[in-house]
Amino acid sequence: MTELHLWLRHEVRTTERRTPVVPSDARRLVDSGVTLTVEESPQRIFPVEEYEAVGCRIAPAGSWVSAPVDAVILGLKELPDRPAELTHRHIFFGHAYKRQPGAADLLRRFARGGGALLDLEYLVDDSGRRLAAFGFWAGYLGAALAVLQHRGRLLAPLTPTDKDALDETLRPVAGDEDFTALVIGALGRSGRGARDAFREAGVEPTCWDLEETRDLDRRALLAHDVMVNAVLATTPVPPFLREEDLDDPARRLRTLCDVTCDVGSPLNVLPVYDRTTDWTEPARRLRKEPPLDLIAIDNLPSLLPKESSTDFSAALLPQLLGFGAGGPWGRCLERFRQACRELGIVEGRS
Repeated sequence: MTELHLWLRHEVRTTERRTPVVPSDARRLVDSGVTLTVEESPQRIFPVEEYEAVGCRIAPAGSWVSAPVDAVILGLKELPDRPAELTHRHIFFGHAYKRQPGAADLLRRFARGGGALLDLEYLVDDSGRRLAAFGFWAGYLGAALAVLQHRGRLLAPLTPTDKDALDETLRPVAGDEDFTALVIGALGRSGRGARDAFREAGVEPTCWDLEETRDLDRRALLAHDVMVNAVLATTPVPPFLREEDLDDPARRLRTLCDVTCDVGSPLNVLPVYDRTTDWTEPARRLRKEPPLDLIAIDNLPSLLPKESSTDFSAALLPQLLGFGAGGPWGRCLERFRQACRELGIVEGRS
């Protein structure tokens, strides 16, 4: 492997506690010859001292903007609005290839600076299967919050926790009424996580995937009390819920959790809301009668930061050890270039 300098940046989102590389895997990167610079971050679940102890260089938060031009900047969620020109290769979840709000502006920043986006959502193997994902924990948290909301026990603001503590809140207690639950996208990573959380809560969910959604039975969907959407659409499909479904007086559905959070995208399968919810306001009422509450938080795994980071880092590590121009990273780069071409954006250096 050619000499690689990875720069692990601080996350600007205040509720982002995760990291794509945990200290134990940082040690393996350093031992393999990778230079790993880690920015200070008061909110990251692992303190910077643990990275320093395994041989990482330490830098101030936000200093990636002046990192050596050949450094690869590694993060998870959105970049700050400045600088206007992005000169580095960046690895993170860019959410910029499905015409989401702000996507074109982000890609133009890369084009102006000559950098490139290596989007983690598109880090895939030869068959198109994602190589590193938070999906299981996103599904788990999505279903868990839906259960707590439906049972009237979801407390705001949300705070990070660990799985044992979360599971304790999920277990039914005397007085809890039975309810029905539906997981759409049940066979994927997020779907499996949602199913596990429902079972921890004492609920055996109905499981739908491709076969059940080809000819969607809306009456059956609306007959469930709780629904979790774990479908990551890559091509346009008919929406699972429409405004007229929400206004159906026969609707039994009371709690809806959208794990995917494709709001604003033409691929959104739940075009019944126009903004996500957050840790301060985790649930928002979409209809008063019959009531319907929405949960749509786009960084759910950060509520279980240690477990989700450890799993993700283990999956990402071999890809970082094999970082290069071809293979999965080459596919990431080509997908970035394709997205730029689709928008008529001319690249600079990449």
